[in-house]
Amino acid sequence: MHLAALHTPSQIQLNQQGNLKHFLTIEGLSKETLTKILDTANSFFNEQNQLITTPLLEGRTVMNLFFENSTRTRTTFEAAAKRLSANVLNIDIARSSTSKGETLRDTLWNLEAMAADIFVVRHSSSGAAHFIAQTVSPQVAIINAGDGRHAHPTQAMLDMLTIRRETKKPFEALSVAIIGDIKHSRVARSDVVALQTLGCKDIRVIAPNTLLPYGFDEYGEEIRLFNNMEDGIKDCDVIITLRIQNARIDSPALASHAEFYKMYGLNKERLAMAKPDCIVMHPGPMNRGVEIDSSIADGPQAVILHQVTNGIAVRMAVLALSMQGQLQEKGLIEAIAGLGEGKSISKI
Repeated sequence: MHLAALHTPSQIQLNQQGNLKHFLTIEGLSKETLTKILDTANSFFNEQNQLITTPLLEGRTVMNLFFENSTRTRTTFEAAAKRLSANVLNIDIARSSTSKGETLRDTLWNLEAMAADIFVVRHSSSGAAHFIAQTVSPQVAIINAGDGRHAHPTQAMLDMLTIRRETKKPFEALSVAIIGDIKHSRVARSDVVALQTLGCKDIRVIAPNTLLPYGFDEYGEEIRLFNNMEDGIKDCDVIITLRIQNARIDSPALASHAEFYKMYGLNKERLAMAKPDCIVMHPGPMNRGVEIDSSIADGPQAVILHQVTNGIAVRMAVLALSMQGQLQEKGLIEAIAGLGEGKSISKI
């Protein structure tokens, strides 16, 4: 069974024409929708492979609401919005009225009244972005920047864009290994759904049993589970290593950093078992010498910094597509086309 089929979300993400108006999760989205995000993101690179600046969101206001700490995600969302010529506000949650007892609903309604067009939300509670999109601010485009253990859809899409740009192979022909703390990783969950949806037939999940979610072996015939890392990465095209959260160390789930590195750390000897042109990815932040050796992280097969750049392009695509979907649903624009070609959806 396809993983997305186990947790089919409502079609709250899509407008009546079937286009994105929120971006909450990969689950339930079609291959065509994911491909459209990737194609749009790719259009934001020029012929020199540099990101462009475009006035697509000129006059629009993007508010970043991060209830959890973040460096890469928050910064790349800000960079993406500015490259789309939007106004960007980073809300300091620790000093906001929520710290004085105001409810999340009231805080968001006040921000919406300040003419916000897009909320980018990271929250520790699974389903927070979905709740906001469905019951609090449906007229604002809601982008999920990570919610609890549930999903991190823009990370998954930047991973897919990196795979597409770096391997030059169709997803159907790829073998992809995901290594590490699968149980607690919203990145792993979103990556698996995205790979399945885009047609990948060989997804290998590598982890000790203590870091595998219950029932993961039932998520689809495309997915194989491995406790032995050497067996799992043999002849892979792509290796995605995941961050080990320090809270899991010295717990029943994981004995120590050294023990994890001994069994599951990616080093030169293990990488040599994959295909010669295998690419190495990591969502960051990295624990060098735990999940991955520095010689690999800084080596020629690593595309970790490319992921960061691709993250800006993907977030530009998601911001622009969701804004257009909102405007289309309100009858303010017609067909969605021409993104990346300078067509503006600036303030009407």
